[in-house]
Amino acid sequence: MIDRDGYRLNVGIVLCNNERRVFWARRVGMRSWQFPQGGIKRNENPEDAMYRELYEEVGLRSRDVQLIGRTSQWLHYDLPERYIRKRSYPLCIGQKQLWFMLRLMSPESHIRLDCSVKPEFDTWCWVDYWDPVRDVVYFKRQVYQQALTELGDLLGFARPKSELPALLQAEHH
Repeated sequence: MIDRDGYRLNVGIVLCNNERRVFWARRVGMRSWQFPQGGIKRNENPEDAMYRELYEEVGLRSRDVQLIGRTSQWLHYDLPERYIRKRSYPLCIGQKQLWFMLRLMSPESHIRLDCSVKPEFDTWCWVDYWDPVRDVVYFKRQVYQQALTELGDLLGFARPKSELPALLQAEHH
């Protein structure tokens, strides 16, 4: 669903384990890694979309996780010009996301990347909490930093403010 400003409504998922590391997955056939995320369907609330995406992309059900919290407001990012599909209607210029923090409660063996017709990811690993801000595609870095900063408060993570500008400036294409 795309809003009147051209942003696709979306949910992002930060899944952590008991060691406070986060789930990080590689997109199928690509070198890029990201958190699970996906669009909100018409007449679907964000929490329902989050659980649907969690199952489709990671194979986990609501009983496998504990919902710790979510961002207080929508976070936005714009797509670079070259990724905007100019002939699509309605035109999508970026994403508008609510981010959820979950804790894995079931064994890791419950994680499956093959629960949808077209899997999103081909491999995954646990990484240190702040690593994704540096490693995600450059145009998502600001949103990742915002989401992890707000959600990190729920787990007691704090990032020294002096490091953030350097992380956000570094570009990995």
